Amino acid sequence: MRALATHAISRNFGGVQAVAEVSLAIEQGERRVIIGPNGAGKTTLFNMLSGSFPVSAGRIELFERDVTHLAANRRARLGIARTFQITNLFPRLTVMENLVLALQALRNERPSVFRSMHADRKLFERAESLLEKWSLSDIATRPARTISYGQQRQIDLMMALASDPKVLLLDEPMAGLSAAEVIHVVGLIRTLPKEMTILMIEHDMDVALDLADFVTVLHQGRAIVEGRPEEVKRHPDVMKIYLGAE
Repeated sequence: MRALATHAISRNFGGVQAVAEVSLAIEQGERRVIIGPNGAGKTTLFNMLSGSFPVSAGRIELFERDVTHLAANRRARLGIARTFQITNLFPRLTVMENLVLALQALRNERPSVFRSMHADRKLFERAESLLEKWSLSDIATRPARTISYGQQRQIDLMMALASDPKVLLLDEPMAGLSAAEVIHVVGLIRTLPKEMTILMIEHDMDVALDLADFVTVLHQGRAIVEGRPEEVKRHPDVMKIYLGAE
């Protein structure tokens, strides 16, 4: 079954066309990686898919349902989750408190001034389980501003996964990670449910080609190459523009 499809979607900012008539067909359970240089339109594409930006033209379908004009929160309820290039943690709250707030939001709960965030034990048990799975239990009580950038990136990804999404959009999940952290996160991504569809922007070519079932190359807002990792890697345009070949 097709999990996500775009039909000639475009996004204009004044007279600048950031994304131009991009069509994608991504099957359920597929791992699709989007690559391309800075300014290629990758994050703008993600913003349209998640509902952060409206499309200027075209159509978006989620499991064959037209979601082109649905707000981001409604798309999230239908199963889309995403991470961002810049982390969105509350710096003065602990890692555990950040996770609990994210879990409350997933249950459509609003924090109450009359009820401690610590009162719901089930939320904390879920947060503890996530931290343990990601081998980050030792930083649970530390304020988010005191942990490393790489750890913040991992917490961001963990919060996106907390909703058990059907479609996961990862915007450069390896950015800022050490070599050891990259290995750890790549391993965790490999363990995600096979039915979960993953669309990922990644600059690390080795990681991108290693994780992907299919790769789409964006250049100046257009999808110029699409195929299996080895096919894309050998494509003359990719070799010339992205891999530095003459």
